[in-house]
Amino acid sequence: MIVPLGVLAIVLSGCAAQPTPIEQEETIENSQPADASTKVPVEQSPSGAASTPAQPVGELREPEIVEYAVPNGARPHDVAPAPDGTVWYTAQRQGALGRLDPDTGDTVQIPLGSGSAPHGVIVGPDGAPWITDSGLNAIVRVDPETEQVEVFPLPSNFANANLNTAVFDQAGVLWFTGQNGVYGRLDPAEGIVEAFDAPRGRGPYGITATPDGTVYYASLAGSHIARIDPTTYQATVIEPPTSGQGARRVWSDSSGRIWV
Repeated sequence: MIVPLGVLAIVLSGCAAQPTPIEQEETIENSQPADASTKVPVEQSPSGAASTPAQPVGELREPEIVEYAVPNGARPHDVAPAPDGTVWYTAQRQGALGRLDPDTGDTVQIPLGSGSAPHGVIVGPDGAPWITDSGLNAIVRVDPETEQVEVFPLPSNFANANLNTAVFDQAGVLWFTGQNGVYGRLDPAEGIVEAFDAPRGRGPYGITATPDGTVYYASLAGSHIARIDPTTYQATVIEPPTSGQGARRVWSDSSGRIWV
C-alpha cells in the first residue's frame, strides 16, 4: 500500500472587515498605504476642536493557502508557530516532533522515544515546544537549540490518560487534558506532574487559559466545559445550553470570554 505524502497548510492572508453601507458610499480609493512618517490631516469639527480622521476601509482579499509536504506517514496532528518563524508539528504516527521551515519547505523530525504518539504541541514561555504525548503518557519538552528531549511522566496511578492538549497559565504553569477522564498540571520550576480525576470521567480534550490565568477545558465525551480553580485545582462543570453537543476545543478571547 502506498502511503500518501502528509501535508501541512498555512493561510497567508485573511479578510479585512467589510464596511457598512454608509462607509461604502463615503469610501475613497487609496492604494498607497501611508508611511509611518506621513502626517495625516486632522479634520476640524464645527466647534474648531480636532476630531479623529476617518479610517480607510480595508478591501476584501482572497486568502492564499500554501501546502508543505512532510515525511510519508508522519500524520501531522497539531501545529505551533515558533518565535523564529519555523513551525512545530506533532508527527503522531512516527513518534516525533517535526519542525518545518516555511521559507525553504524543509522539515526535520526529532524522535521522542520508543512508544511515543504525540498529540498536541504548544510553545511555552521559554520558547520551547511542549508536547502532550499519549504514547509515553507524559509531557515532553524539546530544547529548540539542542533538540534534547525531556520527559515528564504522569503519576503511575494515571496510566493511559490519553493525553490531548495543553496550555500555560499566567504563572507559567502548564495545564493539560487526557481524554480518559484526566486533567493535570506541571510546574516547570518543580518538574513534577500532578494529575486529577475529571468530574464525570471521560472526555477532557481542548483547554485554554484566560488573561487572568483561569483555566477551562472542554469535555468531548462529556459534552460540557469545566473551570479549574487555581487554588484547589478542582474542576467545576459548566453546562452548555445544548445537551450532547460534544464540546471539543475551547479558546479564551482577550476579554476572558470562552468560545467553544
